[in-house]
Amino acid sequence: MGAGLVWGLVFIVPLLLPDYTGIEISLGRYVAFGCIALVLGWFDRRRMALLTWADWKIAAKLSVTGNLVYYAALASAIQLADAPLPTVIVGTLPLSIAVCAKLTSPHGHLPWNRLILPLAVILVGIILVNSSELRQFHGALVNYVGGGLLACVALIAWTWYPIKNSRHLQESSHISSAAWSTAQGLTTLPLALAGFLVLTLFQSSQSGTWVSPLGNHPARFCMIMSMTGLLGSWLGIQLWNFSSQRLPATLGGLLIVFETLAALLYAFIYRGQLPDWRIVTGAALLCAGVALAVILFQEQAKTSASSGLQ
Repeated sequence: MGAGLVWGLVFIVPLLLPDYTGIEISLGRYVAFGCIALVLGWFDRRRMALLTWADWKIAAKLSVTGNLVYYAALASAIQLADAPLPTVIVGTLPLSIAVCAKLTSPHGHLPWNRLILPLAVILVGIILVNSSELRQFHGALVNYVGGGLLACVALIAWTWYPIKNSRHLQESSHISSAAWSTAQGLTTLPLALAGFLVLTLFQSSQSGTWVSPLGNHPARFCMIMSMTGLLGSWLGIQLWNFSSQRLPATLGGLLIVFETLAALLYAFIYRGQLPDWRIVTGAALLCAGVALAVILFQEQAKTSASSGLQ
Protein backbone atom coordinates (compact mmCIF):
# COMPACT_ATOMS: atom_id res chain seq x y z
CA MET A 1 0.00 0.00 0.00
CA GLY A 2 2.84 2.36 0.83
CA ALA A 3 4.49 1.70 -2.52
CA GLY A 4 1.19 2.41 -4.28
CA LEU A 5 0.72 5.70 -2.43
CA VAL A 6 4.15 7.05 -3.42
CA TRP A 7 3.97 5.67 -6.97
CA GLY A 8 0.66 7.41 -7.50
CA LEU A 9 2.53 10.73 -7.24
CA VAL A 10 4.38 10.12 -10.51
CA PHE A 11 1.12 10.34 -12.46
CA ILE A 12 0.82 14.07 -11.85
CA VAL A 13 4.50 14.94 -12.43
CA PRO A 14 4.03 15.30 -16.23
CA LEU A 15 1.16 17.72 -15.54
CA LEU A 16 3.43 19.77 -13.27
CA LEU A 17 6.08 19.95 -16.03
CA PRO A 18 4.11 20.56 -19.24
CA ASP A 19 7.14 22.10 -21.01
CA TYR A 20 9.12 18.87 -20.75
CA THR A 21 8.68 15.73 -22.85
CA GLY A 22 7.95 12.36 -21.31
CA ILE A 23 11.47 11.19 -22.18
CA GLU A 24 13.05 14.20 -20.43
CA ILE A 25 10.95 13.60 -17.31
CA SER A 26 11.80 9.89 -17.29
CA LEU A 27 15.53 10.53 -17.69
CA GLY A 28 15.48 13.28 -15.06
CA ARG A 29 13.68 11.07 -12.57
CA TYR A 30 16.14 8.23 -12.95
CA VAL A 31 19.25 10.41 -12.92
CA ALA A 32 17.97 11.67 -9.56
CA PHE A 33 17.22 8.09 -8.47
CA GLY A 34 20.70 6.98 -9.50
CA CYS A 35 22.41 9.82 -7.65
CA ILE A 36 20.45 9.00 -4.49
CA ALA A 37 21.36 5.31 -4.90
CA LEU A 38 25.03 6.26 -5.33
CA VAL A 39 25.10 7.88 -1.89
CA LEU A 40 23.05 5.13 -0.22
CA GLY A 41 25.10 2.42 -1.90
CA TRP A 42 28.28 3.77 -0.34
CA PHE A 43 26.84 3.63 3.17
CA ASP A 44 25.32 0.18 2.49
CA ARG A 45 28.39 -1.19 0.67
CA ARG A 46 28.66 -4.33 2.85
CA ARG A 47 25.27 -5.62 1.76
CA MET A 48 25.84 -4.39 -1.79
CA ALA A 49 29.00 -6.53 -1.93
CA LEU A 50 26.83 -9.65 -1.48
CA LEU A 51 25.25 -9.15 -4.92
CA THR A 52 26.59 -11.44 -7.63
CA TRP A 53 27.26 -10.59 -11.28
CA ALA A 54 24.03 -12.41 -12.18
CA ASP A 55 22.14 -10.20 -9.70
CA TRP A 56 23.54 -7.04 -11.32
CA LYS A 57 22.51 -8.23 -14.80
CA ILE A 58 18.96 -8.86 -13.65
CA ALA A 59 18.91 -5.50 -11.86
CA ALA A 60 19.93 -3.82 -15.15
CA LYS A 61 17.14 -5.57 -17.07
CA LEU A 62 14.60 -4.60 -14.41
CA SER A 63 15.87 -1.00 -14.44
CA VAL A 64 15.52 -0.59 -18.20
CA THR A 65 12.07 -2.18 -18.41
CA GLY A 66 10.47 -1.17 -15.12
CA ASN A 67 12.05 2.26 -14.85
CA LEU A 68 13.10 3.91 -18.12
CA VAL A 69 10.73 2.25 -20.62
CA TYR A 70 7.74 2.20 -18.28
CA TYR A 71 7.92 5.79 -17.11
CA ALA A 72 8.92 7.30 -20.46
CA ALA A 73 5.87 5.63 -22.03
CA LEU A 74 3.59 6.59 -19.14
CA ALA A 75 4.72 10.23 -18.96
CA SER A 76 4.37 10.64 -22.73
CA ALA A 77 0.92 9.04 -22.63
CA ILE A 78 -0.24 11.41 -19.89
CA GLN A 79 0.98 14.46 -21.81
CA LEU A 80 -0.77 13.30 -24.98
CA ALA A 81 -4.06 12.10 -23.51
CA ASP A 82 -4.13 13.76 -20.05
CA ALA A 83 -4.08 11.70 -16.85
CA PRO A 84 -7.45 9.82 -17.00
CA LEU A 85 -6.90 7.47 -19.98
CA PRO A 86 -3.35 6.33 -19.08
CA THR A 87 -4.40 5.98 -15.45
CA VAL A 88 -7.25 3.70 -16.47
CA ILE A 89 -5.13 1.58 -18.83
CA VAL A 90 -2.25 1.21 -16.39
CA GLY A 91 -4.92 0.67 -13.74
CA THR A 92 -5.51 -2.80 -15.20
CA LEU A 93 -2.11 -3.83 -13.79
CA PRO A 94 -3.74 -5.75 -10.89
CA LEU A 95 -5.44 -8.00 -13.45
CA SER A 96 -2.53 -8.31 -15.88
CA ILE A 97 0.04 -9.07 -13.15
CA ALA A 98 -2.21 -11.53 -11.31
CA VAL A 99 -3.20 -13.42 -14.47
CA CYS A 100 0.32 -13.50 -15.95
CA ALA A 101 1.84 -14.58 -12.63
CA LYS A 102 -0.73 -17.35 -12.40
CA LEU A 103 -0.19 -18.49 -16.00
CA THR A 104 3.61 -18.52 -15.84
CA SER A 105 3.88 -20.14 -12.40
CA PRO A 106 0.71 -21.77 -11.06
CA HIS A 107 2.46 -23.05 -7.92
CA GLY A 108 1.82 -21.09 -4.74
CA HIS A 109 -1.16 -19.22 -6.20
CA LEU A 110 -4.90 -19.50 -5.69
CA PRO A 111 -6.72 -21.94 -7.98
CA TRP A 112 -8.66 -20.26 -10.79
CA ASN A 113 -12.06 -21.06 -9.29
CA ARG A 114 -11.14 -19.02 -6.17
CA LEU A 115 -9.20 -16.30 -7.98
CA ILE A 116 -11.93 -15.50 -10.50
CA LEU A 117 -14.25 -13.73 -8.01
CA PRO A 118 -11.77 -11.06 -6.77
CA LEU A 119 -10.58 -10.56 -10.37
CA ALA A 120 -14.18 -10.03 -11.51
CA VAL A 121 -14.87 -7.51 -8.73
CA ILE A 122 -11.71 -5.58 -9.63
CA LEU A 123 -12.64 -5.66 -13.33
CA VAL A 124 -16.07 -4.15 -12.62
CA GLY A 125 -14.39 -1.45 -10.55
CA ILE A 126 -12.00 -0.65 -13.41
CA ILE A 127 -14.92 -0.45 -15.87
CA LEU A 128 -16.78 1.99 -13.61
CA VAL A 129 -13.72 4.20 -13.21
CA ASN A 130 -13.15 3.95 -16.95
CA SER A 131 -16.67 5.05 -17.88
CA SER A 132 -16.30 8.21 -15.82
CA GLU A 133 -12.69 9.15 -16.50
CA LEU A 134 -12.79 8.86 -20.28
CA ARG A 135 -15.43 11.60 -20.38
CA GLN A 136 -12.83 14.00 -19.02
CA PHE A 137 -10.74 13.87 -22.19
CA HIS A 138 -11.25 16.75 -24.62
CA GLY A 139 -8.15 16.54 -26.84
CA ALA A 140 -7.58 15.50 -30.43
CA LEU A 141 -8.30 11.92 -31.49
CA VAL A 142 -4.70 11.34 -32.61
CA ASN A 143 -3.45 12.32 -29.14
CA TYR A 144 -6.05 10.07 -27.56
CA VAL A 145 -4.99 7.05 -29.64
CA GLY A 146 -1.28 7.77 -29.30
CA GLY A 147 -1.56 8.22 -25.54
CA GLY A 148 -3.53 4.99 -25.30
CA LEU A 149 -0.91 3.02 -27.24
CA LEU A 150 1.93 4.40 -25.11
CA ALA A 151 -0.03 3.54 -21.97
CA CYS A 152 -0.29 -0.05 -23.28
CA VAL A 153 3.51 -0.14 -23.65
CA ALA A 154 3.80 0.99 -20.03
CA LEU A 155 1.29 -1.69 -19.01
CA ILE A 156 3.30 -4.46 -20.69
CA ALA A 157 6.58 -3.24 -19.20
CA TRP A 158 5.22 -3.13 -15.67
CA THR A 159 3.40 -6.44 -15.95
CA TRP A 160 6.75 -8.13 -16.59
CA TYR A 161 8.72 -6.14 -14.00
CA PRO A 162 7.02 -7.13 -10.69
CA ILE A 163 6.75 -10.81 -11.64
CA LYS A 164 10.45 -11.06 -12.53
CA ASN A 165 11.44 -8.89 -9.57
CA SER A 166 9.40 -10.92 -7.08
CA ARG A 167 10.70 -14.28 -8.26
CA HIS A 168 14.33 -13.20 -8.18
CA LEU A 169 13.99 -11.79 -4.66
CA GLN A 170 12.25 -14.91 -3.36
CA GLU A 171 14.97 -17.08 -4.89
CA SER A 172 17.80 -14.91 -3.49
CA SER A 173 17.85 -14.87 0.29
CA HIS A 174 21.15 -12.92 0.31
CA ILE A 175 19.49 -9.80 -1.14
CA SER A 176 17.85 -7.23 1.17
CA SER A 177 14.99 -5.06 -0.09
CA ALA A 178 17.02 -1.86 0.47
CA ALA A 179 20.12 -3.19 -1.30
CA TRP A 180 18.03 -4.37 -4.27
CA SER A 181 16.38 -0.96 -4.57
CA THR A 182 19.80 0.70 -4.49
CA ALA A 183 21.16 -1.76 -7.07
CA GLN A 184 18.40 -0.86 -9.49
CA GLY A 185 19.15 2.82 -9.00
CA LEU A 186 22.85 2.28 -9.66
CA THR A 187 22.21 0.32 -12.87
CA THR A 188 19.74 2.98 -14.00
CA LEU A 189 22.15 5.92 -13.51
CA PRO A 190 24.58 5.34 -16.41
CA LEU A 191 21.71 4.55 -18.78
CA ALA A 192 19.83 7.71 -17.77
CA LEU A 193 22.97 9.88 -18.06
CA ALA A 194 23.74 8.46 -21.50
CA GLY A 195 20.15 9.08 -22.54
CA PHE A 196 20.35 12.68 -21.34
CA LEU A 197 23.57 13.21 -23.33
CA VAL A 198 22.10 11.77 -26.54
CA LEU A 199 18.88 13.74 -26.12
CA THR A 200 20.77 17.00 -25.46
CA LEU A 201 23.01 16.51 -28.51
CA PHE A 202 19.99 15.71 -30.68
CA GLN A 203 17.97 18.73 -29.51
CA SER A 204 21.00 21.01 -29.91
CA SER A 205 21.63 19.78 -33.46
CA GLN A 206 17.97 20.32 -34.33
CA SER A 207 17.89 23.89 -32.98
CA GLY A 208 21.37 24.89 -34.10
CA THR A 209 22.27 26.13 -30.59
CA TRP A 210 23.14 24.46 -27.31
CA VAL A 211 20.03 23.27 -25.50
CA SER A 212 20.27 22.87 -21.74
CA PRO A 213 19.40 19.34 -20.59
CA LEU A 214 17.53 20.92 -17.65
CA GLY A 215 15.10 22.79 -19.92
CA ASN A 216 13.62 26.25 -19.48
CA HIS A 217 12.85 25.89 -15.76
CA PRO A 218 15.94 24.16 -14.31
CA ALA A 219 15.25 24.89 -10.62
CA ARG A 220 11.66 23.62 -10.82
CA PHE A 221 12.72 20.61 -12.88
CA CYS A 222 15.53 19.63 -10.50
CA MET A 223 13.33 20.02 -7.42
CA ILE A 224 10.48 17.90 -8.78
CA MET A 225 12.87 15.27 -10.19
CA SER A 226 14.70 15.02 -6.86
CA MET A 227 11.46 14.42 -4.96
CA THR A 228 10.25 11.96 -7.62
CA GLY A 229 13.56 10.10 -7.57
CA LEU A 230 13.54 9.83 -3.78
CA LEU A 231 9.87 9.03 -3.17
CA GLY A 232 8.59 7.62 -6.45
CA SER A 233 11.69 5.56 -7.18
CA TRP A 234 13.96 4.65 -4.27
CA LEU A 235 11.33 4.55 -1.49
CA GLY A 236 8.61 3.05 -3.68
CA ILE A 237 10.90 0.31 -5.02
CA GLN A 238 12.22 -0.48 -1.53
CA LEU A 239 8.69 -0.88 -0.15
CA TRP A 240 7.73 -3.00 -3.15
CA ASN A 241 10.83 -5.18 -2.78
CA PHE A 242 10.07 -5.69 0.90
CA SER A 243 6.59 -6.97 0.07
CA SER A 244 7.77 -8.98 -2.96
CA GLN A 245 9.94 -11.13 -0.70
CA ARG A 246 6.94 -11.99 1.47
CA LEU A 247 3.91 -12.21 -0.84
CA PRO A 248 2.99 -14.38 -3.85
CA ALA A 249 3.32 -12.47 -7.13
CA THR A 250 -0.42 -12.85 -7.78
CA LEU A 251 -1.39 -11.18 -4.51
CA GLY A 252 1.26 -8.50 -4.95
CA GLY A 253 -0.15 -7.77 -8.39
CA LEU A 254 -3.63 -7.27 -6.95
CA LEU A 255 -2.27 -4.91 -4.28
CA ILE A 256 -0.84 -2.63 -6.98
CA VAL A 257 -4.41 -1.35 -7.24
CA PHE A 258 -3.47 1.18 -4.55
CA GLU A 259 -1.24 2.91 -7.10
CA THR A 260 -4.29 3.40 -9.33
CA LEU A 261 -6.40 4.70 -6.45
CA ALA A 262 -3.64 7.06 -5.31
CA ALA A 263 -3.11 8.34 -8.86
CA LEU A 264 -6.82 9.08 -9.21
CA LEU A 265 -6.90 10.81 -5.82
CA TYR A 266 -3.92 13.02 -6.68
CA ALA A 267 -5.34 13.81 -10.13
CA PHE A 268 -8.63 15.01 -8.62
CA ILE A 269 -6.77 17.07 -6.02
CA TYR A 270 -4.70 18.63 -8.82
CA ARG A 271 -7.86 19.44 -10.81
CA GLY A 272 -9.67 20.74 -7.74
CA GLN A 273 -12.62 18.45 -8.44
CA LEU A 274 -14.63 15.87 -6.54
CA PRO A 275 -15.04 12.40 -8.09
CA ASP A 276 -18.52 11.39 -9.27
CA TRP A 277 -20.40 8.32 -8.09
CA ARG A 278 -18.78 6.06 -10.70
CA ILE A 279 -15.31 6.84 -9.42
CA VAL A 280 -16.34 6.33 -5.80
CA THR A 281 -18.18 3.07 -6.56
CA GLY A 282 -15.35 1.82 -8.78
CA ALA A 283 -12.75 2.62 -6.12
CA ALA A 284 -14.84 0.81 -3.49
CA LEU A 285 -15.06 -2.27 -5.73
CA LEU A 286 -11.30 -2.19 -6.36
CA CYS A 287 -10.67 -2.19 -2.61
CA ALA A 288 -13.28 -4.90 -2.07
CA GLY A 289 -11.72 -7.12 -4.72
CA VAL A 290 -8.27 -6.78 -3.18
CA ALA A 291 -9.61 -7.36 0.35
CA LEU A 292 -11.37 -10.53 -0.84
CA ALA A 293 -8.16 -11.76 -2.46
CA VAL A 294 -6.18 -11.14 0.74
CA ILE A 295 -8.75 -13.14 2.77
CA LEU A 296 -8.60 -16.03 0.28
CA PHE A 297 -4.80 -16.07 0.33
CA GLN A 298 -4.83 -16.05 4.14
CA GLU A 299 -7.21 -19.00 4.18
CA GLN A 300 -5.00 -20.87 1.72
CA ALA A 301 -1.90 -20.17 3.84
CA LYS A 302 -3.64 -21.47 6.98
CA THR A 303 -4.78 -24.59 5.12
CA SER A 304 -1.25 -25.22 3.80
CA ALA A 305 0.22 -24.72 7.27
CA SER A 306 -2.28 -27.16 8.79
CA SER A 307 -1.50 -29.75 6.11
CA GLY A 308 2.23 -29.32 6.76
CA LEU A 309 1.78 -29.92 10.50
CA GLN A 310 -0.23 -33.03 9.83
